[in-house]
Amino acid sequence: QVQLVESGGGLVQAGGSLRLSCAASGTIFSINPMGWYRQAPRKQRELVATIDSGGRTDYADSVKGRFTISRDNAKTSWYLQMISLKPEDTAVYYCHGRSRASPISPFYNYWGQGTQVTVSS
Repeated sequence: QVQLVESGGGLVQAGGSLRLSCAASGTIFSINPMGWYRQAPRKQRELVATIDSGGRTDYADSVKGRFTISRDNAKTSWYLQMISLKPEDTAVYYCHGRSRASPISPFYNYWGQGTQVTVSS
């Protein structure tokens, strides 16, 4: 079992910055990919950014150039640096990891509890 704990959300003015963190714990052999999703009120959850085991990143068009996903060397924590925030970035942000406990174990999807990001205009 793997637990993901997020931190770093909050209230910020438009144009401001925030950094979200996600820390994984439990029986972990690898996590691939690591990612961030968000869900705004009355909208579906959407992909924000992912990073895979090779360090390749992918971003939603709406955040390209403003958000950066990264991870630590131990590959059990990952981050989302957000700059030039806009009111439309307001949402609950969830970290996601696809993890397995050993080289022969299946992968399972895990989610954090969510952290609120509110951008005021």
